[in-house]
Amino acid sequence: MKKQWMLVAVALVLTLFIAPGAFAQTSAPSGGGSGLSGIAVGFGMAIAALGCGLGQGRIASAACEGIARNPGAAGAIRASMILGLVFVETLVLFTLAMIALKV
Repeated sequence: MKKQWMLVAVALVLTLFIAPGAFAQTSAPSGGGSGLSGIAVGFGMAIAALGCGLGQGRIASAACEGIARNPGAAGAIRASMILGLVFVETLVLFTLAMIALKV
């Protein structure tokens, strides 16, 4: 398992080193942008929504488990869960705003 994470980390670092050269341009593209920018926006938003969905699922799961173990603390757990859900959803909205500003 540790070897897989190391492989993922090395792949991420290599991608980060290669990315600036891939996006370097000598002049601005004509016509207001590349034809692939719509696909890139779709992939970016899909990744953000995937992460948001996974995060919100884990938050709700942990909150339900906590309420099941201690029903007396349901109010405090619910308030913390809603605050956590708001933070996760805000990250997706920031991603949407950055994508809108970039295109």
